Amino acid sequence: MAAVVAQSHFIFGLRTGVSNNLCFFDEQTVVFPSGNNCVCYNSAQRTQRFIPGSEKSQGMRALAISANRRYLAVSEGGEGATITVLDLQHEQGRKRKVLTAGDTLVQEFVCMAFSPDSKYLIGQTGDPEWMLIFWLWEKHKVLATVKSSNSNNPVTQVSFNPHNNTQLCVSGAGVFKLFRYSEGALKQSSFSKVESINFLCHTWMTEERVIAGTDTGRLLVFESGDLRREINMASKAVQEQSDRQVEMKKIKDADVDEGPSVSRITAILSYSKGFACSLGSGTVCLFEKNEDSYRRRRDIRIPLDPYTNELTLAEGQGIDTMCISPAEETLAISTDRGQLYSFSLSSVETNKEEHLQFEFLSQSFHSKSITGLSICIRKPLVATSSLDHSVRIWNYETKVLELYREFQEEAYSVALHPTGLFILVGFSDKLRLMNLLIDDIRTFKEFTVRGCRECAFSYGGHMFAAVNGNVIHIYSVTSFENILNLKGHNGKVRGIEWSLDDSRLVSCGMDGAVYEWNTHTGKRESESVLKSCSYTGVAFSSDCKTILAVGTDLTLKEVQDCQVLREVPADEVAHTTLAVSHSGRVVFTGTSSGTVRAIKYPLPIQKEWIMHQAHCGPITKMVITFDNQFLLTASEDGCLMMWKIIDKEGRGLKSNRHIIHTEEILVTKSDLEEKTQNMLELKMRLEELHMENEYQLRLKDMNYNEKMKELSDKFTQQIEALKTMQQTMKTDMEKQEREHQQSSAEVTVKHSKELKDLELSFSQKLIVEHERYQDLQREYQRTQEDNERQLKAVEESRVQAVEELTQLYEAKLQEKTQLLAQCQEDAQQQIRVFKEIVRQVEEDEERKIHDIRIKYEKKLHTEKETNTTLKGESGIMTQKFYGLQRQIDDRCADINKLKQERQRLLGLIRSLESDIEDLKRQISGHEKTSQDKDKTISSLKRKNQELEKLKFVLDFQLNELKKQTEPQQDDINEKRERIHKLEEELVQIDKSNAQLRLTVSELRLKLRTRDKEMHKEMQKVKDLETHLQRLKSDLHHCVSFIQEPKKLRDSVQMIYSRYVPRADGVSKSSADEDIQKALCRQRDHLERTVSSLKTRLAKSAEEHDKVYVKIMKENVTLITEINDLRKELHLVRTQVKEHKAQLAAFKKSNKSRPNSEEGPKEEDIN
Repeated sequence: MAAVVAQSHFIFGLRTGVSNNLCFFDEQTVVFPSGNNCVCYNSAQRTQRFIPGSEKSQGMRALAISANRRYLAVSEGGEGATITVLDLQHEQGRKRKVLTAGDTLVQEFVCMAFSPDSKYLIGQTGDPEWMLIFWLWEKHKVLATVKSSNSNNPVTQVSFNPHNNTQLCVSGAGVFKLFRYSEGALKQSSFSKVESINFLCHTWMTEERVIAGTDTGRLLVFESGDLRREINMASKAVQEQSDRQVEMKKIKDADVDEGPSVSRITAILSYSKGFACSLGSGTVCLFEKNEDSYRRRRDIRIPLDPYTNELTLAEGQGIDTMCISPAEETLAISTDRGQLYSFSLSSVETNKEEHLQFEFLSQSFHSKSITGLSICIRKPLVATSSLDHSVRIWNYETKVLELYREFQEEAYSVALHPTGLFILVGFSDKLRLMNLLIDDIRTFKEFTVRGCRECAFSYGGHMFAAVNGNVIHIYSVTSFENILNLKGHNGKVRGIEWSLDDSRLVSCGMDGAVYEWNTHTGKRESESVLKSCSYTGVAFSSDCKTILAVGTDLTLKEVQDCQVLREVPADEVAHTTLAVSHSGRVVFTGTSSGTVRAIKYPLPIQKEWIMHQAHCGPITKMVITFDNQFLLTASEDGCLMMWKIIDKEGRGLKSNRHIIHTEEILVTKSDLEEKTQNMLELKMRLEELHMENEYQLRLKDMNYNEKMKELSDKFTQQIEALKTMQQTMKTDMEKQEREHQQSSAEVTVKHSKELKDLELSFSQKLIVEHERYQDLQREYQRTQEDNERQLKAVEESRVQAVEELTQLYEAKLQEKTQLLAQCQEDAQQQIRVFKEIVRQVEEDEERKIHDIRIKYEKKLHTEKETNTTLKGESGIMTQKFYGLQRQIDDRCADINKLKQERQRLLGLIRSLESDIEDLKRQISGHEKTSQDKDKTISSLKRKNQELEKLKFVLDFQLNELKKQTEPQQDDINEKRERIHKLEEELVQIDKSNAQLRLTVSELRLKLRTRDKEMHKEMQKVKDLETHLQRLKSDLHHCVSFIQEPKKLRDSVQMIYSRYVPRADGVSKSSADEDIQKALCRQRDHLERTVSSLKTRLAKSAEEHDKVYVKIMKENVTLITEINDLRKELHLVRTQVKEHKAQLAAFKKSNKSRPNSEEGPKEEDIN
């Protein structure tokens, strides 16, 4: 029988407390920590890939992704903190390197960063070392370390300069430092005085500029490590001061004075258009670069949660991390409540709303410990309850959050009805039975069970069990009556489970007891008590014959008939919960360290299990789905994890049960009626809008027709004016042409004469110059012969002088050698005498030195004593001086602050006085305007009466004019048809013009590319010429060493290394040629596609015009029909009014008749 294992399939949740816990792998995939795993989530395909953490680690501390988005660095704490570099392109996230701090023992790495070329990695250790470690990570080599801060000033972020591998930035509480790696060490290159400022984040904007965010909501700009200015967050336009000293003082004073209510900037991120930063809770501001400053452009906010009663809960989330996709299309954020949001940056331009809103990246997650977990039979649903006051319903097949509701208090337990239509939720005051509606979870029955930590429906769904302390209450689902109360536990009940036939119930508690109850009689059928163990989980075996339990004694026990049959011993980690597969082949247990263990069933005697990395906190609940396909685990870390149950060959387990999932949902009658009413209202509104749009379109068509007519008249006038201009210009041109021909003929005659004169003069000059040249040549030959004769005479005299000098110097040399020998003998004699004198002098001096030493040692001792007393006195005086100096500085600072406050208040008073005067002026102006309006209203009423009189006269005249204009209407129709034809011709001309413009633009683009290529070639030629000039100068320099072979060889080698290209250069040039060819091919292909798309566009435009004309005709007919119907409706209404008036008159007459008849009757009686 093949062993059964669990394969991680999907996880709902985010691990908070991890630095930089969200990053993009590609355009659709994000990487984030969840449980004890790193998850690669593809938002388009809704799939996840898991990279498990180390077994012995104490949790993740930080993440960092490389610039090429291939490598992920994961920092894990423990006895010796490590950084694991993973290859994300590998399917399982293969480990490349595990980096440590070398010999020093480090507890944790709080933050990390990759270099721009992904070769280097920087890591910042935590308390108490605060060391910055610089690795060449592929070779596992520590290049440099430096202490960056101390325990009083923690570091929050480190980063590399994106333009320089060797420069990095460190920021934190009172820390902002730039380091540079050179000569095998990290050296600080900036010394900013920012001790009073708490930096929470920073980002590089350029090679020299860094923008940092503080806990008081300030954005500070650093240039080359020096604080230059501040970006104003209050208004959209960013105002910056140039005076650096004033700005520095202002920044520091503001940071001291700001209160705790100021918005914190916890995350900042740069991109091509500017940068984005968080501002307080739930808001991200987009800043756009504007020359050398930045302008606040738009704000993006976390939306309100529709399922919570607290307004500020969703908006009050702090933003931990921001990241942007490689193509800068999507901005994603993670919050301190474990939620992931995203926003499409491409919609910023199109969306005109004032406040933009984020959307959930996947679903809403739990933010605190999950306390309850339950599944149902008829639907693929799983319910969870949490200490974050929420109950959530998930679909484990579609991996979607189906329903979600937040309450005023914490939810301790949850149980789904087998039908999936009802849910039990345990709160601190009551146990509530709720309906699962289409879009809500609504309470319809409450039970007085306080602090219910465990509850469960029976498999038939007709009963449910609820725990209250050490008592188990069993209720009927149909009558809601308390059927049984199971009492027997002395401690709190920690686990309950029904048998498959609902006849038995098993429970375990903190008192070390496991009881099996009969649910019909309420009696105990079996029990097992072990007081040394507090049980935390219990379950029936698949055949319900034995009971499995786990507790604090670190073992898994199998109990049958009040006896422990088997025990599986454990290691140091305790089991917290368990689940038995329905096939009976495997038992899954959850541990306090967050791992899941798969143990064979029947249970083995030794420690045999398969362990899987799951959560980063103790597993609170686990359950197996009824089709035996999935294992679901929930933990204190707030994550819900789905596992696929398979054998070791990768096949899913076969289930004996055939389960059909239903799709029915509950809807209340009021909700359904409300929705239908909304649909009807929306339909009516749609019809009204449709009518209004038609009317607006008709008005626009009329306006456009009028404008077209005006334009056509205007253009015809312009064409005629241009024709007349063209004719006048033609006549002018012909006139100028004739004048030009005459002048050119005169000029040619003149030039021919001048040319002949010049030829004669230059021929004479040439003959004279030739004769002079011959005379000079003869003189040159004569001088050359004289010079040769003189050279021979000088050479002969030089040889004779050299021979005479050699003879003279040889005689002098012999005399000098004799003198040298005599002097050496004299010198040796003098050396012997000198040594004797030196020996005697040394002995005398030693005696004198000894006496002097004793004398001065005594003096030194006395001087030291006096010096120590004086030092003590001077130290006291300096302390007093520094104390007084500090007090003076504090008083000066207080005086400056008070002066600034006074100036601010004076300015405020002046502005308020000016506002009061403006308001008084406005009030007087409003009174005058109201009087004028009354006068105009009375005059308009008088005019209205006069106009009504005129209207009657004009109506009569209008009728007569209509009779006269009927014969002219036919002519107007004929002219309209002609105008329509002309308009069609105009449209055709416009299309041809547009096509010609496109061809012109294409030709211009080609011309520009050709010009660029020509400029490149010219630049290459210039570079080669400069190269050649340098080579010539170097060769000239080399020729000067022709007599010195070593220097000649070195200079030749230097020239060779400098000017002879290597093999890699050749390959590079060939690669450049291939790239150029590929670019040309790509450009030709794109030009062809553009031309084909243009033809398609033209065809589609023609079809669209035809359809538009057809629709317009139909609209006109419909509007006429509507107008006719309106007229008929008006007539019918007038008829109805007349009938009503007749009916009222008839009723009045009927009432008067009985009164008249009663009068005569009374007279008869009398």
